[in-house]
Amino acid sequence: MRIARSLEEAAEFGPLAVTIGNFDGVHLGHRKLLHTVVEAAKAMNVAPAVLTFDPHPATIVGPQRTARLLTTHAERCTVMAREGVEFVLILSFTSELSQWPPEKFVERVLAKAMHARVVVVGENFRFGHRQMGDVNTLKHLGTALGFHTLVTPQLKWRNRVVSSSAIRRAVQSGHVSLAGRMLGRCFALEGDVVKGHGVGSKKTVPTLNLHTYSQVLPSPGVYITRTTELDSPHRQWQSITNVGHRPTFSGGVVNPLTIETFLLDKFEPPTPEMIRIEFLRRVRDEKKFASPEVLKSQIMHDVARAQAFFRRIVRVQLKPQT
Repeated sequence: MRIARSLEEAAEFGPLAVTIGNFDGVHLGHRKLLHTVVEAAKAMNVAPAVLTFDPHPATIVGPQRTARLLTTHAERCTVMAREGVEFVLILSFTSELSQWPPEKFVERVLAKAMHARVVVVGENFRFGHRQMGDVNTLKHLGTALGFHTLVTPQLKWRNRVVSSSAIRRAVQSGHVSLAGRMLGRCFALEGDVVKGHGVGSKKTVPTLNLHTYSQVLPSPGVYITRTTELDSPHRQWQSITNVGHRPTFSGGVVNPLTIETFLLDKFEPPTPEMIRIEFLRRVRDEKKFASPEVLKSQIMHDVARAQAFFRRIVRVQLKPQT
């Protein structure tokens, strides 16, 4: 995949089939757009591309509405590449750009810079100053400037519109399995393994402590997870993860939020430097226990539930297809 960060760089890509959006999370709805643009590109013998923005336009036109992001641009590009996208233009969204009327945006960006031959957008797509342009505007301008416009309907899962905001709400309320269904993959956090307070290894169970820069975190609680080492040799373990403030060891004050993962599989050194934690299911709320011994007993109960969960997954995977 090639990534451009200016119109001048993007001019080297064309001609293109282009889809436009922020693509935060690259969820099932986004992947429908990506699949459509890849297929359209094949039909027209051009390359599939994505036009996205940095920062999120809301930070310029409505800072009070700016949401925390599910993914970085690097993470989004990784998923887009797996979906078959060949080029990405990450266009700097400035106050000046926010003032462009729809006509100027389409002519300068899509027609002249990206040499678009087909443009794929969702049915609720809006663009230009004060979001004055919609899909009908785009179709009209495309006819005049030499590209075709394809419009895809919003994707729903069990009567829920799949959107980045819906996924954020699901994650932040602890409904990680729902978030995973809308993402089309497990919600995950990545980051560095850092040294903890040493309390777990002495009084309860040893854990890997994650430091992540992710903006969206699951609500405090205990989760069934899968942990993967991001360094070589990419080891993977079934795990159970606590997101919270460790109230049992608080001493009457609120501890900083921590993400602690207990590995269910046998662990051999060395300790990984970076890990990815996939959140599969919520087990329970975080709570304060009377003593470390009571907490350890609860952790063992949580572990038993997680082990039963993974056994069910294996049985389903091994079940003969009829």
